[in-house]
Amino acid sequence: MAVLTLRAEGSASADDVWLRYVTPARWPSWSPQIRAVHVAEDRITQGTRGEIVSLFGVTAAFAVESVDEERRQWVWRVRLGPVRLRLHHAVMTRPGGSATTLRIEGPAVALAAYAGPARWALGRLLRG
Repeated sequence: MAVLTLRAEGSASADDVWLRYVTPARWPSWSPQIRAVHVAEDRITQGTRGEIVSLFGVTAAFAVESVDEERRQWVWRVRLGPVRLRLHHAVMTRPGGSATTLRIEGPAVALAAYAGPARWALGRLLRG
């Protein structure tokens, strides 16, 4: 297993960024690699399960492991065939906006392929 940590800052408030994270229906608006999210809940909680439909129509299953509303942190696992990733998200308040970190655990080749789209998505997530 390899680990990749990405960081980004932007002008959106931490409250807005957190809402974009915990509302699956909003994921395609800031994450261009996601076309749709199939999930029963309007807001993620520990135990939320669903599927993400990628830009190319490929479906990946996911399960949310934890959500800490107070600290604005959440962790989930994503599975696409034999590839499994564990993603840790955190949102922090910064002067003039917010910052986020994304720590991804998984096969090195998958992390290398996902790093570019993830950086792009984080930039869009943090836009005011």
